[in-house]
Amino acid sequence: MILSDITRKSRESVEVHVAAKGKPFVLIDALLEMYAASNRITRYLIENLPEDAWRAQPPEGKGRTVAAVAAHIHNVRGMWLKAAGGEPVEKIEPRTATRAEVLEALDRSHASLSRLLAAALAGDGRIKGFKPDAAGFLGYLVSHDAHHRGQMAMLARQSGNPLTQKAMFGMWEWGQR
Repeated sequence: MILSDITRKSRESVEVHVAAKGKPFVLIDALLEMYAASNRITRYLIENLPEDAWRAQPPEGKGRTVAAVAAHIHNVRGMWLKAAGGEPVEKIEPRTATRAEVLEALDRSHASLSRLLAAALAGDGRIKGFKPDAAGFLGYLVSHDAHHRGQMAMLARQSGNPLTQKAMFGMWEWGQR
């Protein structure tokens, strides 16, 4: 089967039966679940950060705080929603955002982006303003979140407020989050 056939069939949401599990596998659903898992991992990190890490100043006083990085994730999602014609979400202020505000905002931006992705993946595969396609956009979103999760974990450690080892390993438990 050539790639164009696979793409056409995935757009039609053709169910591929996986013998080992005995249930249908729908690629679009799997991609959206992977994005949901990435969002849950970001939430898990934020929920497990030591309180003193949230507003601790970065090394040498340069750069963003953990709170500002977390707010940035949501605000970039909002920027893409606006550019791509998705359901808009309100920006949050990086300097004053509380952990609860960021977690709520991440849920809103994730939900809106999930609807945008679902429509694109089931449709023509395009995201307005992003090349090459919806799958690439999904990869971008997951990579962006992961990059900033690494920054937040590093900032927490550098400020003397590291994540627990349990929380560090917990970020890799995608099947449980």
